[in-house]
Amino acid sequence: MEDRNLPPASAASMGMEVSENSSGMSREDCMDRITKSLKDPTVRFLRKQMEQAGCPVWVRLLMAANCKNQGLAGGYSSRNGITVCCNQLSYQDEVNQVLIHELIHAYDDCRAKNMDWKNCAHHACSEIRANHLSGDCHYKREMLRGFMKIRGHEQECVRRRALKSVKNNPYCSEAAAKDAIAAVWDICYEDTSPFERAP
Repeated sequence: MEDRNLPPASAASMGMEVSENSSGMSREDCMDRITKSLKDPTVRFLRKQMEQAGCPVWVRLLMAANCKNQGLAGGYSSRNGITVCCNQLSYQDEVNQVLIHELIHAYDDCRAKNMDWKNCAHHACSEIRANHLSGDCHYKREMLRGFMKIRGHEQECVRRRALKSVKNNPYCSEAAAKDAIAAVWDICYEDTSPFERAP
């Protein structure tokens, strides 16, 4: 396990926010949980879809790290693969969620071929998709975060979490992030590829 100073969502690295209840885990526990996550049906499905698209996800592209940015549970970089911030996670479900979220970014990067993480609209689209398709905004997760809204919570959560990530991209101001999310919302929210529908 290495120490990683992940940027808050730089042009090359998207970050998934950590739940506030996490206390971290040891390197051994983290590696075990990453291995267990590879058996998760959604993780297996996404890896298969990426392989079919010509972008296999080898286990060496999944890194366990102690991340210095206290607000991130993981990240994706085109060059480095997926980072799981073990010091920010405590439960198997959290590791699964990080891998699913980051694999959706990796899938978007693979299928787009011209993905530009410096482009606020490209980044916004991938964040909308990752938050919508990964289950990050399931009502139970939202309640655990302290968001108790019953109706319309999912779209509100996707917008909130996408904005948090995109505005932390050094190439996107908060205003540019809001504009980008609004501009791509309909097409990206409705794009459920590689799933037939939102899980």
